[in-house]
Amino acid sequence: MRQIEEEMVDAIKSHNSFSKGNTTVHIDADTAHVFLHGNHIASVVNHGKVMVNLNTLKEYSTNTTKSRLRALGVDICTKQGVIFINGKEI
Repeated sequence: MRQIEEEMVDAIKSHNSFSKGNTTVHIDADTAHVFLHGNHIASVVNHGKVMVNLNTLKEYSTNTTKSRLRALGVDICTKQGVIFINGKEI
């Protein structure tokens, strides 16, 4: 895991907003919203459950986006240009 991803995860766990480079975490109530280059890629609810923004993922399925999601615990991969989350095609 990259250092920026470790810092991102630490910020989410400690329920603190975070911004470094191209990654930002906004905290509201019990949800952490994760942004990459200003695009919402996921929300982490109750310090654990990750909800991936599939629309953003489909539009920006970059290695960096997938790396940030993996750092959040998402099982994501690409096979022959098709994205899979938890073994299911999106």
